[in-house]
Amino acid sequence: MDTRKRTADRSAAEEDAHGSPPRTVEGLRNLAVSIGRDEGGVTLGAKAHAVLAKLVERPEEVAVRKITDLAESLGVNASTLTRLATKLGYGGFVDFQRVFRDSLAQQHRHFYSQQAGRLVERAQGLRAPGAAPEIDTVVQLARESIDNVEAFLAQLSAADLRAAAKLLASARRVRIHGLRQFGALASFLSYGLGMIRTDVGLLDAQGLGVAEGLAQLQRGDVVVVTSVSPYTRGVAEAAIAAAEAGLTVIAITDTRASPLVAPARHAFFIPHDSSFFSNSMGAYMVFCEGLLNLVATHLGKSSLQALERRERFIADLRIEWD
Repeated sequence: MDTRKRTADRSAAEEDAHGSPPRTVEGLRNLAVSIGRDEGGVTLGAKAHAVLAKLVERPEEVAVRKITDLAESLGVNASTLTRLATKLGYGGFVDFQRVFRDSLAQQHRHFYSQQAGRLVERAQGLRAPGAAPEIDTVVQLARESIDNVEAFLAQLSAADLRAAAKLLASARRVRIHGLRQFGALASFLSYGLGMIRTDVGLLDAQGLGVAEGLAQLQRGDVVVVTSVSPYTRGVAEAAIAAAEAGLTVIAITDTRASPLVAPARHAFFIPHDSSFFSNSMGAYMVFCEGLLNLVATHLGKSSLQALERRERFIADLRIEWD
């Protein structure tokens, strides 16, 4: 058992001992089990207990969603969540939600090291006589990416895809925004769109800042944002600012609990579950390739003309090796 797990268990035990409401998600999970066994010192009705059980199994969603949105997703009234929080001993729903937010922040601080730790443990387990860990590692990552692709395909909305492709084809200007690892995805999407239409670019291509990039856009222009857990604050804030300015936001993210969803007109959810030491990008690349093809199809002859014009410049400038 690692140090963080021991700390969480000890914290949960201390919470029970002092009779105060749990301050960790693990403590809340233990409390939910105890209540179900009539051992928790707190009495909840069957409906309230079922809601608590659902909440502790979706901590990221509880951490970031508004109480009204969360209640709607659970099929209850917002007042039900407030009463539940009070019944458990919290000062209100905000106090209850803080437990999940603190847990999420702690998890994000260790995201990359935890991923790498699992990778090392798995590699050590493969060191059996005759094993080929190099091949096994690549095969496992490939299969995980296939699973992620199948997962996003299962929940794709044809209406959202059609509408997003139309927006990306017809908007006067399109800007893409992603930072850190997803800066690479933003660059790929910007490059691909730029092959088939004009006035496409990264939101902060010149390094002058997001505010400058947004100020150059007008109502009806499109901003595509992309980030996944652990989310990049700057991307989420840019999405909110863009929507408030009347720009159309399209989000490429991981879950419905993502902070990019609320300001977006269309959001696409791509899982990234993987043994890779960071966020897996494979399924995201497949999705973006599909989206680019849809935009090209929507543009029709104009996309062909754009590609032919590009090819002429490539030939004239002798860019490609013969």
